[in-house]
Amino acid sequence: MTTPTTFEDAYRRGEPPWVIDQPQPAVVEIEREGVLAGRVLDLGCGTGEHTILLARLGYRVLGADAAPAAIERARDRARLAGVDAEFTVADAMDPVDLGDLGRFTTILDSALFHVFDPDDRARYARALTGVVEPGGRVIVLALSTRGPGFGPQIDDDAVPQAFVAPDWEVEAVRPSTYRGRVTHPDQADDLGRGIGELVDLPATLALVRRTG
Repeated sequence: MTTPTTFEDAYRRGEPPWVIDQPQPAVVEIEREGVLAGRVLDLGCGTGEHTILLARLGYRVLGADAAPAAIERARDRARLAGVDAEFTVADAMDPVDLGDLGRFTTILDSALFHVFDPDDRARYARALTGVVEPGGRVIVLALSTRGPGFGPQIDDDAVPQAFVAPDWEVEAVRPSTYRGRVTHPDQADDLGRGIGELVDLPATLALVRRTG
């Protein structure tokens, strides 16, 4: 599993490939579909693009990330955008940190789930049972193994294997896209793109309902 320290270093060094200065198009689309509801936790929020988007749209939303550098940048981004958005440092794999955040109707996971190995994915799903209200949802957007290996990836069965009954019901697993930034020459060669360009990569979007 990629550690919080690894992400902290990435944010301190410069612009990681997942920092694209805009919300993921897939997240914008599911918001328009009305999938998000109630109090929202943007877990693994990074530099806060989705938290800011949802706060601007009137959602009660909290952005949380294990990397303090990401939260610093998210708060700066919200301030520059003139959006009153709330952020906190919290490790998604720490039950105490998760419990301190309270309960949510929706958890948005954009490119967090896929950094975990199978055992940690199951631990993560179990930890979220105490965070998601009964009837609430976890929304997972993750890079797919159908893609060119731009970053961590999952197979379509990874979400159903982690989020299991009786606590969870997987409502949908469907193809989607994840937008990243080309930051290394090997990525540029593999994708036929220039350094700094944005690219849409194959992804999996899953909707999981908390039962009970």
